[in-house]
Amino acid sequence: MNGFWGLLRHRDYRWLVTGATVSSLGGSIAPVALAFAVLDLGGSATDLGLVVAAYAMAEVVTVLFGGVLGDRLPRQLMMQGSSAAGFLTQGVVAVALIGGWASIPLLTVVGVANGCLGALAGPSSSAMTRQTVPAEDLPRAVAGRRLCQNAAQVLGFSLAGILVAAFGSGWAVAIDAATYAVAAVCFGLIRVAAPPAPQSRPSLVRDLRAGAAEVFRHTWLWLLIGQALLYHLFFGGAQSVLGPIVVGDSLGRAAWGWALAALMVGFMVGGLVSLRWQPRHGLYAGTALLSLTAAFPLAMALSDQLTVLLLGAFLHGFGLELFSVNWDLSIQQNVAEDKLARVYSFDLVGSFVARPLGLALTGPVAAGVGLDRWLVVVGLVMGGSSLLALLSPDVRRLQRRAPEEIPSDA
Repeated sequence: MNGFWGLLRHRDYRWLVTGATVSSLGGSIAPVALAFAVLDLGGSATDLGLVVAAYAMAEVVTVLFGGVLGDRLPRQLMMQGSSAAGFLTQGVVAVALIGGWASIPLLTVVGVANGCLGALAGPSSSAMTRQTVPAEDLPRAVAGRRLCQNAAQVLGFSLAGILVAAFGSGWAVAIDAATYAVAAVCFGLIRVAAPPAPQSRPSLVRDLRAGAAEVFRHTWLWLLIGQALLYHLFFGGAQSVLGPIVVGDSLGRAAWGWALAALMVGFMVGGLVSLRWQPRHGLYAGTALLSLTAAFPLAMALSDQLTVLLLGAFLHGFGLELFSVNWDLSIQQNVAEDKLARVYSFDLVGSFVARPLGLALTGPVAAGVGLDRWLVVVGLVMGGSSLLALLSPDVRRLQRRAPEEIPSDA
């Protein structure tokens, strides 16, 4: 009963993990189905990029408000409402595609709606884990939830292409809609206390300022959010733009699929290790291991051997997952309950706000300096920024807290 399966004795955690896992499964099928839907409608790569960018921009713009609402309203209600609305929006897309009256503008508008819905519920979902288990079980609960969601993503990515090829994009999106419905039911069965109502209700702007102040109160927090900004600015384009080109030209398109599979295996192994290995200075260890993410772009740039590429991808996923578990736990254990959702929203915004810029600039910059040379730069930035973060005493000294030390009040 000391491992992950023992955690499932907690009813609310069991429903949270089930809903989040099912939602991750559908969320992995949807992007593949959407991409083929746009192409089947006659869209170009630019059209597909605009559809994806609209989703990403809506998510970034909305997520801060999701953090405020997640600290004001019952978080399970935010998650249930978002999933129920997602069932409706994806249901419309599925019916439109199956019925033959879908269009690229329709997919774009629904993508914006889905981006907003996901952003409104995301901070609440991240903050919910702490409310569903006793404090002494929180480290394993964080790792176990991430492991289940990663496993669902592996399955979803594996099934997505098969579903689209066998039944069409519309039916694949219909499966995604069904997972939203299942998740909404699961989240509706969670029974945790609502956040205490404040004596006075501040404005949204004041709530955002309070969340920002909480982020900047912890040096390790804002420093590593900045490091995440660099990671997504540089690696987003390296993976989405350069990876398929460089690997496809040198090793064949199938090799790129194997590399992404090795990346996900790294995530899975990292999650399994984190269930057992709980270092006292978890953030320090996780940040050091985050430097392993440099292995993937460096392998793409410097080797034409498949085994080296797969090893680099595995190390990337392994290091990133061990960092992510310890990062998530550090936030859960060091941020007051009434600010937790807002801190997660600032983490999401800070991490992803520069990703669209990186996607837009990678092609022109890499063409100017050379694809392999730019991948080396990406690897050095990713590994070097992680190691530089270790120079901060706040990152090195932060320790896992005992259950009685976890803050509950602002």
